[in-house]
Amino acid sequence: MAFQTVFQRYELKYLLSEAQKQTVCEAMAPYMRLDQYGRTTIRNLYLDTGNYRLARHSIEQPVYKEKLRVRSYAQATADSTVFVELKKKFESVVYKRRLALTEQEAMQWLNGTAPCPVQSQIAGEIEYFLHYYGPLRPAAFLSYEREAFYALDGSDFRVTFDERILSRRSDLSLCAGPGGFPLLEDGMTLMEIKCSGGIPLWMTHIMTEQKLYKTSFSKYGTAYEKLIFPQRNRPVQEICISLPKEAVCYA
Repeated sequence: MAFQTVFQRYELKYLLSEAQKQTVCEAMAPYMRLDQYGRTTIRNLYLDTGNYRLARHSIEQPVYKEKLRVRSYAQATADSTVFVELKKKFESVVYKRRLALTEQEAMQWLNGTAPCPVQSQIAGEIEYFLHYYGPLRPAAFLSYEREAFYALDGSDFRVTFDERILSRRSDLSLCAGPGGFPLLEDGMTLMEIKCSGGIPLWMTHIMTEQKLYKTSFSKYGTAYEKLIFPQRNRPVQEICISLPKEAVCYA
């Protein structure tokens, strides 16, 4: 299966109440459709230095920032396809490069026990990142339920809604089930607008009507502020919402 490996676009974030989400979805109905995956649970494993250099830099809202994560779109096994993603942001434009590997290949490469199984420009960029910031280690697990909508006119305009955004510092594996500390208040949704150009007029009208204003919300940065920083010198006790644990397929 072919996967998109390079992204360059604006990613604009808004926090919505349940009522605002419902109103926006109704306004979107003539112009957008839910993608083929429906509502999915996305899992991310963020890598960082021992002193959380990447997270601390992110929350300072610099002109340029970057991060490295491993993502899966379902609970992984050792042979599942996951994505090693290098994400950079410069002057509001997001640049993302990603490699599709098995979970075992990805984790062995990132923890330094095996070389990257593919050779490409993207692999080289990630290798440089690993050497520049290294050594890196899994720092936080972050999951959320996402609904993604695409534009019926064939443009690259997309809208996603993320709910139940949870993070934890234990069970740091994509093979584990979701669960952790909630990063959003009850009833709130994170809406992201993704586009390479302007926002359609119908969307600007509904955002103006609903008084929706762009916000700065980094999921990993928020996890650091709410979960990691307060507990760096305490026992790990952050799991507030959890599902039954599953066996970790690769340590």
